[in-house]
Amino acid sequence: MSLPVAFVVPAGAGLATVTALAVTVPVRRVALWLDLTDRPNPRKAHQRPTPYLGGVALILGCLLPVGLLVRPWSPHLVAIAVAGLFVAGLGLADDIRTLSMRTRLAAETLAATAVTLTAHPLVVSGVSWLDTIITVAWIVVMTNSFNLLDNMDAAAASIGTATAGVLGVSALVAGRPPVGLLLLFLAGGCLGFLAHNRPPARIFMGDTGSLFIGFVLATAAVLYAPSARGDSYAVLLLVTFVATVDTALVVIDRRRGGRPWHLGGTDHVSHRLHRLGLSTGQVAAVLFVAAAASTALSALVAAGAIPGWPAFGAGLTGAATAVALLLNVPVREHTPS
Repeated sequence: MSLPVAFVVPAGAGLATVTALAVTVPVRRVALWLDLTDRPNPRKAHQRPTPYLGGVALILGCLLPVGLLVRPWSPHLVAIAVAGLFVAGLGLADDIRTLSMRTRLAAETLAATAVTLTAHPLVVSGVSWLDTIITVAWIVVMTNSFNLLDNMDAAAASIGTATAGVLGVSALVAGRPPVGLLLLFLAGGCLGFLAHNRPPARIFMGDTGSLFIGFVLATAAVLYAPSARGDSYAVLLLVTFVATVDTALVVIDRRRGGRPWHLGGTDHVSHRLHRLGLSTGQVAAVLFVAAAASTALSALVAAGAIPGWPAFGAGLTGAATAVALLLNVPVREHTPS
């Protein structure tokens, strides 16, 4: 028997927040006991060894209320949750013992394919099999783009809270309660974890958390995207606006400098905002507002309040402008290893 959404939303979001907040404490102790810490080096911004695996608590906070309060489970919800857990397990393995890029991409592609086959792929070419490949590729790229955002205290958790929260409300309004509830619980999990991850961070979410958040947001955006191409493109771009800008910035800058694109570095959006004089907390606040605003615009497009093609063009222009401006901000030099 399904519970009223008016009850499930506050109860589930509250449970997600409290669970992530409470479970992060023992997870941190386990990480310290196992010596699973992220140590400072020239390619990272933090200055002291910090335990990770915080993503385990975040994910538990997200999925516990799904298991307890959400009925019935739609095929889309089950697909995203199961595939998301698979990707999180991949991240956990990578946190404990670094995996090869080929292994990660292969596993992420498998998970993205499983979700895409349970839903409609993006309409890009009009050819079913090609659109399926494009959809899977987009999910994999966005999953890893969000993984790259986890580069400064509170950055990824702030963006995850804002994006999942706004998109979750939009999905509920659009009549997609199971996925909408999953997103709202994800926002609650991010918020609870954020209490421990705010500057100075006592724990990081690691690849376990960042890959899970990125995968859930990317797949939910695919399900939420309208069928019209202009509207679909606009929604996908705006939901992932911050991640898209950050990835484009890093890839362009590292290509110009002859550095590997996939290694860590202090050349992300967050680091450049910090170099402009913002504190770590202020950087997280700016990223939160940017993610919330762009996701809210995507909701207006999905609702038909804003035409898709103009919104897509404005989003592309805004992203290109942000990248061009941020490329002129100097970053700390480092030597790739």
